[in-house]
Amino acid sequence: MQNTTDSTQCAPAMTYTLMLEKIRYDGAYPTKERAEEAVRLVLAGLGGQLSGSVRESLAARLPGEAAGILLAGRPEAPLTGRDFVTSLALLTGASTATTRWDTGSVLTTVAQLAGPDLLARLLQALPSGYALLFGRAELARAA
Repeated sequence: MQNTTDSTQCAPAMTYTLMLEKIRYDGAYPTKERAEEAVRLVLAGLGGQLSGSVRESLAARLPGEAAGILLAGRPEAPLTGRDFVTSLALLTGASTATTRWDTGSVLTTVAQLAGPDLLARLLQALPSGYALLFGRAELARAA
């Protein structure tokens, strides 16, 4: 019997177009293209911060186009949430505040698509400072 609770077996909960519209609405972006710029930037960066089964599990929860962007991200040195935002801002030339907004707008939707169990795994796999970017409280980690 196939294990139906394996997160890699879940179908994406929404299409890429609906994902972009949700991010456009939630992030108050003026156009779908601006929302897509944010999605491409943030998911490619996040893909570089994740590896292994957690990366594959998240990709399985995202629409195909978004999963491709995430999986195309090249592995990078682990960055705290703050350093992640700063590195994206330096990459684009945008302000840190704008990049933080973009990151939060995308990752809150990613958190919804991931679901609570996978989100918990994601946050454990990432260095400190990402919970707020995903729209969650940052809890102290046990030593």
